[in-house]
Amino acid sequence: MKTRASQINGCAYCIHIHTREARGRGESEERLYLLNAWRDSPLYTERERAALAWTEAVTLVAETHVPDSVFEEARQHFAEDELVKLTLVIAMFNAWNRMAISFRAVPPVSSAHEAA
Repeated sequence: MKTRASQINGCAYCIHIHTREARGRGESEERLYLLNAWRDSPLYTERERAALAWTEAVTLVAETHVPDSVFEEARQHFAEDELVKLTLVIAMFNAWNRMAISFRAVPPVSSAHEAA
C-alpha cells in the first residue's frame, strides 16, 4: 500500500524507501515490479487486491470519491477496525508523499548510479 500510494502520487523518494523496506521483509522483486499493474497479475491475493483498490480509491479520493464497489469489496475482506486502520495508514502515507514531494526529497543515489 505504501509503495502503491507513492507510485500514484509520483514520489520517487518514497517509492525508493518503500520498495527497499519491502525487499528487506522478503517481498519478491516480481511482485514489486508488477505492483503498478496488480489488476493484471495473478501474484496478488483477493485480500491484497481489495487493499490495493482501497489504497487507490482513497489516494485519488478527489477523483473517485471511493466508489461503492470498492467500499463493498474492502468490507468483504476487512473487519471494520481493520478498514479504519488501513485507511489511516493510507492517509498517513499520502501525507508523507506530499511532504516529501513538497520539500523536494531526492532518493539516495549510489556512486555507481549517479547521473552524468
